[in-house]
Amino acid sequence: MDLISDQDRGLRTQKDAVKRDAIVNAIEAMSVIGGSSVTTRDCSACAQDRYCRKGTLNNVITFPPDGVFFVRSDIDISSLQRVNFKFTSTVLRGSNWEIPLPPFGQGWFENVYMDGDIRVAKGHQRGLLSC
Repeated sequence: MDLISDQDRGLRTQKDAVKRDAIVNAIEAMSVIGGSSVTTRDCSACAQDRYCRKGTLNNVITFPPDGVFFVRSDIDISSLQRVNFKFTSTVLRGSNWEIPLPPFGQGWFENVYMDGDIRVAKGHQRGLLSC
């Protein structure tokens, strides 16, 4: 937590390769520690996404005051910590308009819980997302 507390949601980390490597190494160490834990059981929720064994993932990103980017995916839980996904629909909405976008893309993510409140999703393109 000390490594990320002053990084302005990763914006500062982009300019500091040493700090970024330290954060990634800490996350990898936590992955090893929690390697046998189940992070895909039933449902898991955070501010950005929600997934369940129902086989779908809805990813919602809001743009105040009234915008939203909504992506729906089919998912398959492939291991104790890995979820495969394939985008099925995408839409960008405002207060009086909506633009459907073609859904394309697929990949996977693995969950690593830092504590009872914070999770990091490691993605197939080496991306990290903290929720």
